[in-house]
Amino acid sequence: MTVLHVFNGYIPTADAVLSEARITMEGERIVSIAAFGQERADDSIDLAGGWMLPGFIDVQVNGGGGVLFNDTPTLEGIAAIGAAHARYGTTAFLPTLISADPSVIARGLDAVDEAIAAGVPGVVGIHVEGPFINPRRKGIHAEERLIPLDDKTMALLTRPRRGRVMVTLAPELADPADLTKLVAAGVILSAGHSDATSEQAADGFAHGITGVTHLFNAMAPLHHRAPGLVGAAFDNDEVWCGLIADGVHVVPSILRLTLKAKSPERIMLVTDAMPGVGNNGAPFHLDGHEIFVRDGICTDAAGTLAGSGLDMASAVRNVVAMTGIAVPVAARMAAATPAAFLGLAGDYGAFQPGYRADFALLDSELKPMQTWIGGRRFA
Repeated sequence: MTVLHVFNGYIPTADAVLSEARITMEGERIVSIAAFGQERADDSIDLAGGWMLPGFIDVQVNGGGGVLFNDTPTLEGIAAIGAAHARYGTTAFLPTLISADPSVIARGLDAVDEAIAAGVPGVVGIHVEGPFINPRRKGIHAEERLIPLDDKTMALLTRPRRGRVMVTLAPELADPADLTKLVAAGVILSAGHSDATSEQAADGFAHGITGVTHLFNAMAPLHHRAPGLVGAAFDNDEVWCGLIADGVHVVPSILRLTLKAKSPERIMLVTDAMPGVGNNGAPFHLDGHEIFVRDGICTDAAGTLAGSGLDMASAVRNVVAMTGIAVPVAARMAAATPAAFLGLAGDYGAFQPGYRADFALLDSELKPMQTWIGGRRFA
């Protein structure tokens, strides 16, 4: 057993926001959370007015620490990306491939299996973003790599895996029968990089799509006579939506409107992070093109957005500042909501006995101080 005494700050649990707590852990799990008495603690943490939050879960991480998953679909690449993001409170993540060739997708899937088997901290699956997307909404994705789902890729994606497999695709280009087969194999489907009408999107939701990838970005804008994918997502209370809260991908007023249209239980913060996170915002290359990072914004020479330089602690801080929501609500969007989307509720995303001992400690300005993964201080 390990006992933490955490004090002089804010610790949101299911029932209250505590100012002090005795957290008992055994192995990777929380055993109990109680008021602190006179018992000895193995470690004491003075929050100094800050927050102890459930560890953040990021379902869209293209890279970090100078590593792009597309270029390094290996156990070592995954470990480097995870270590970079752990510095910012991320305790679970999906390394994400950006419209890669099937051979690279196969390598990425195998690497994630290997990383999970080896106990690489934080990795819980993979996000295959494309190449089954609409060229009209490709964004930074290389058009020459875009392909439809076929028997080969279906077999690749439906093979049993150790972690979660999330796939972003354009519902208007997918056969509903293929969507049903993917879902039956346990694949988590998200609509994105799509020009779907609201009717096409709704049909995709009816056939098992449960998420929308970076809502508003790489899809038709909401129009009062052509609601599109955005409108369909707003109209379906069960669909989860990822949001990049950097103030550029989605401006603050739209963040506020989205929180009025969708519950925090269905909005999850994502970073769409690139290699510059944890690497001082250094430029990098994607498909042979140099990507520049300025003030955390990643663009190519033409100004096309290419992921982001966002980390999850900054996403939480930004959404609080831009929308005025309470810190525990923002934390829910960064932890409990993505956990539910991934089918990990009950293990991840909350301070409760039996859950994983994954913690993000932020100071009073919501900047990262410490990260604990599986009951051990990681960063």
